[in-house]
Amino acid sequence: MMWIALATLVCALLPCLLFLCNLPFFAEPPQPDADDGRPKISVLIPARNEEMAIGAAVESVLRSTGVDLELIVLDDASTDGTAEVVRAHARKDARVRLATAPALPEGWNGKQHACYVLGGLARYELLCFLDADVRLAPRALARMVAFQRKSGAALVSGFPLQKTKTFLEWLLLPLIHFVLLGFLPLAMMRRYATSPGFAAGCGQFMLTDRHAYLRSGGHSAIRTTMHDGLLLPQRYRSVGLRTDLADLTHLATCRMYRSAAEVWRGLGKNATEGLAAPARIGPFTLLLGLGQVLPLPLLVWMLWNEAGAMHSLPAACAAAAVAAGYLPRVVAAWRYRQSWRSVLLHPVGIVVLLVLQWVSLLRKLLGVQATWKQRAYNAG
Repeated sequence: MMWIALATLVCALLPCLLFLCNLPFFAEPPQPDADDGRPKISVLIPARNEEMAIGAAVESVLRSTGVDLELIVLDDASTDGTAEVVRAHARKDARVRLATAPALPEGWNGKQHACYVLGGLARYELLCFLDADVRLAPRALARMVAFQRKSGAALVSGFPLQKTKTFLEWLLLPLIHFVLLGFLPLAMMRRYATSPGFAAGCGQFMLTDRHAYLRSGGHSAIRTTMHDGLLLPQRYRSVGLRTDLADLTHLATCRMYRSAAEVWRGLGKNATEGLAAPARIGPFTLLLGLGQVLPLPLLVWMLWNEAGAMHSLPAACAAAAVAAGYLPRVVAAWRYRQSWRSVLLHPVGIVVLLVLQWVSLLRKLLGVQATWKQRAYNAG
C-alpha cells in the first residue's frame, strides 16, 4: 500500500509543481508602447453556420481600439443566416467584408481551408485568425500585437476565458489550463522557441505576420488535420519560426460548445492529434489516473478500512496527493475565472477526459469518421 500511495503522490506532484512554476510565464499580453502607433491588422473569421454567434463576434472586433483593421468573414457554405448577418454589418461599416468560400477541395479540413483562403484575401501584413465564437475586449488586438513584437515570435496565440453553462462544458473545458500548465514547461517552450516538441497554441485566437505565414505554409501545411491550435505552432517551429502564448482571460471570451453532444464531438474530433495520439495516451493515462483520479478514493478507503490510518505514512502520502491534485485547479479557478463545480469534481472530469481520449483513439483505429459542422473527416 505504501508504494501505491507514494506513486500517487509523485504523479500528482509533477503536474502540480510544473503548474505553479508556469504561472509567471503564462501572462497577459503587455500594453503597447506610446510610440507603437496604430498597427494595421486583418482580422479573419471563418464562419460555417454561425448565425447565432457571428454578429456579436463582428461587433466586438469593430469596437477594437489602438489598431487600424479590416474584418473579413468567410462564409463557408453556411445553410443558415450567417451571410445575411455579416452583410448587414458590412452595409454599416466599411471595415467589414463578407467573402464566400470556394468549394472544399478533396483532402482538406474545412476550417484549415477557410483560414487559408482568408489569408489570401487579407490586405494587411498582420493576420489575426479568430473563431466566430470569440468576443474581444477593445484592447485585445493592440495588446496581442505588442506581445508579438516584444516576444519576437512569428506566431502568438491567446487563451480566452471559456464560458461554460452545461454540465460537460464546465466539467471538461477548464481542464484546458490544467493540461497546458501542468504538462508543458513554458520556460523551456521559450528557451527552445523553435522546437516542435514544445509547441502549443489555441486555435481560437492566432496572430501572425504574412511573411511568416507564407514561409511556414500556413494552414495549407496542415490541410488534412483538425487541431490547428497545436499543429500550426508545430509547423512554424519546424521551419525555424518562434511561437508563444498569452493569457486572454480578461481580454477575450469564448463559448465553444452549447451542449453535451457538442462538447463530446468537439473535443473528440481532434483528440488523436493531441492527448489521444498513440504515443501519448498511455503515459498520460498513467500520470492522470495515478495522480488525479486514484488519490481521493485511496485515501477514503484507507481511512474507512484501516484503524489508525489517519496517522500512517501511506495515508499521509495519499492526502498529500489529493492536495497536490486539487491545488492547481483551485488556483486556476481563481486566476482564470473557472467553474468551482469543476474543481469539486476534478477526479470525475479527469475520468471523463480519459474516456473521451480512448474512445477517440478506438474510433480512429476502427476507421470511424469524425463529424463536425456537417462534414465528415478521418480522425487524426
